[in-house]
Order: sequence, then structure tokens, then C-alpha cells
Amino acid sequence: MRLSQYFLPTLKEDPKEAEIASHRFMLRAGMIKQNGAGIYTWLPMGLRVLRKIENLVRYHQDSVGAHECLMPTIQSADLWKESGRYDAYGKEMLRITDRHDREMLYGPTNEEMITDVFRSYIKSYKDLPKNLYHIQWKFRDEIRPRFGVMRGREFLMKDAYSFDLTKEDAVYSYQKMFLAYLKTYTSLGLRVIPMKADTGPIGGDLSHEFILLAETGESEVYVDEKWMDMDLSGKDVFYKSRGQLDKFFKEMTSVYAATDETHDGVGAPANLVKTRGIEVGHIFYFGTKYSESMKALVQNKEGKTVPVEMGSYGIGVSRLVGAIIEANHDDAGIKWPASVAPYNVGIINLKVSDEETTCVCEELYKNLQAANVDVLYDDRDTNAGGKFADMDLIGLPWQVIVGPRGLKSGVVELKKRATGEKHEVSLESVMNTLTTDIKDITQGF
Repeated sequence: MRLSQYFLPTLKEDPKEAEIASHRFMLRAGMIKQNGAGIYTWLPMGLRVLRKIENLVRYHQDSVGAHECLMPTIQSADLWKESGRYDAYGKEMLRITDRHDREMLYGPTNEEMITDVFRSYIKSYKDLPKNLYHIQWKFRDEIRPRFGVMRGREFLMKDAYSFDLTKEDAVYSYQKMFLAYLKTYTSLGLRVIPMKADTGPIGGDLSHEFILLAETGESEVYVDEKWMDMDLSGKDVFYKSRGQLDKFFKEMTSVYAATDETHDGVGAPANLVKTRGIEVGHIFYFGTKYSESMKALVQNKEGKTVPVEMGSYGIGVSRLVGAIIEANHDDAGIKWPASVAPYNVGIINLKVSDEETTCVCEELYKNLQAANVDVLYDDRDTNAGGKFADMDLIGLPWQVIVGPRGLKSGVVELKKRATGEKHEVSLESVMNTLTTDIKDITQGF
């Protein structure tokens, strides 16, 4: 993409309404525009990141046998009355009526709707297990929306729902999703720690939050020092090995980690690290809470009709955009992990009026595109200082700086945004350096 033709309305100054880094940088980098309290338009640069995160989340859901569907944003109140949650949910639920005075709501979550889908079609244990998910916009009328997309009223969320015959099978489904979440966060370039959590209004007796450690996190957390050196990717654990998965799950959940709300010090190790974190996912096993009230019943092997065992699994996709920035930024702007960067490489043409400089930039731009590298070419006829500032602000992993002075020696300057490291490379080697690095970082995701 040529920056001269792109829609990227960057800002030089921090917006007054932005309290945290991710909100400031998303507004300044032209990723979002605020339309109301907790409601945003996703502009082209922000949408590219959102879609990349969404696709990685989808990849890891599919890898555990979950099947994607798409449920509506507007739900019938009757389903929620059937489960008993309509009056209990609170003012966060936006309740509306249609022209026929039928009670409706803008869905804050989808347990009721997916249970209705399941009970309409699945009647026998022979059709189990099943895991259905979708990635859809939700609305929760937060009393105080703030921190940009970190705590908005409208947000994009992946929610999955498992259906099993027995509790043992349901716990296995829970463990598979637990591992899938760790693999998801690793592919996003994040270090996320699972913590035992309260089930809240969802219900059930088994739940874990996934916390991204970040100095600007919303919650105070306490973690055993062991977490800092543990391999959280689960790359050697396979879903087909039930015993191996159970062993991994027990290992991960036995190391002490707690939020400020749940930390009581009882049984906690002495070598705790006190830090801050951001919740980026939450999973629940809640048994028959919804299947009993909504009569989602199947026939078991003995011919008896029983309620299915259920679990739900949420990842805030739009929230992750802000969380990743909170964990990856400096004073100049964002530092995107390669797997979710809107573009992997930014080319900076220091002198558009110089024929050789522009020719080299055009050739490099064409070759990177041919190599399937996402590249943003700053071909604007503006000052170099503004180009450097914008490129640091939007945070692409690599910058290629091309100018007349370097070209006299047959070199361009490469800058790695994550470290700030700069070095000169020959024109012949720049393509190989970029394509090899990007492939190494993103392969398998």
C-alpha cells in the first residue's frame, strides 16, 4: 500500500480523552475514531490488525475441532427468561422492543442462543461431542466505558461453547480449549498466564482467566516466579493424547497465580512477583446450568434422556488490540509483534524527487509484494522527520530507509522497531533479510 493513497489520519498530539497508552496510540495512529462513549469506528489500519488477530484466533479454534457459525447480535428476551438470566443480568444488558412490542436485547453473550441451536438439532450421544463458536460483536452497557477498546460498550468477541455427554468428557473439552488459548496467545506474540477465576453470572464451578502481564494493566496480580521461565506455548502437547493433556493442565494450574481480588496468601509461595495484568480471555465449565433450564437433552448409551454438559470460552478480539499495544510500546508509539502487525515492512523514501531513490523504493516495494510481504510504502512528498515519526508511531516491525546518501554506497538502512536497532545492508541482501525474518517469526501461525 502506498501511503500517499492510504487513509491514515495520524495525530501529532495526544488526545485529551485518552488515559492509557493503547487508547492514545490507537487514536494517534489513525486506527480508530470515537463515535460515542465506548463506541468506535475501526479505520483501515486498525481493521487490518483486528482481522489478523481474528484469523489467528479462528485458526486455533479450528485446530481443536470447533466449528464456526454466526449468531445474530439481536436476541429474543424469551430465551433469557427461559434460562432465568433476563432479570438477573443487570443494567449492562441493553433491552429493546421491536415495533410489535416484542422484548429483544443486544446480546452481551450467547449461552442461551447457542443452547437453543443445539437442542434444535442434537438428540443423541452419537452426535457428541460438539464445540460451536462464532466471532461476533457484543454490547454491554458499561456504567463507565473508558480506556478505549479495552473497556468499550461494543466489542468484537470470540465465544465458543462445548457440549458433552459426561462431566469427564466436558472437562477434557475444557482442557483442550485451555491449551488452545495458550497457543493462541503465543501466536499473537504475548505471554499470558492462566489464573483460577470466579465464574460470576455465567455460572459453574471451573473457570480460568488469562492474564497478560503489563505494567499498565487494570488488575493487580501475584504470580510465582516460575511463570517467568515456563514454556506457555504447549507446543509439545497434542489433543489426541488425553493423558498428556491432563498432565499439562495440572502442571499449568498448580503454579500459584492470582488477581488482587482472589489473592489471600494462603498456600502462596514466598517468591511471588507482584505486578499488573490485563484479562484477555475467560473460560468456564458450568455443567448443566443451561441445558437443564432450557431442556437441551440427549439420549445416552442406556437410552436415558439426560441434559448435556456445557462449557463456554471467550476471547475479546477487539480488546486484544489494545492489550497488545499496552504490552508493546514506547514513548514514540506502537511495537507490533510480526504476526499481528498491520504491515510487516515500512519503506521510507527520504527524497521522492531523487530519481534513483524513488526507483530503488519502487523496485523494493514491487519485490516485497511479490514475496507476499505486507508492505507500506511512504511515498509522500513530505519532510523526513514527519515520516520517521509516523513510522515509529504505527509500529511496523521493520523499516527500510532509502536515501541518496546511502545509495551512493549501495546500501539502505534497516531499523527493527522492537529494539530500535539500525544497521546498513546492501541492496542485494535487504530482500533476503526481510523475507527470512518475517517467515521465521510467523511460520506455523
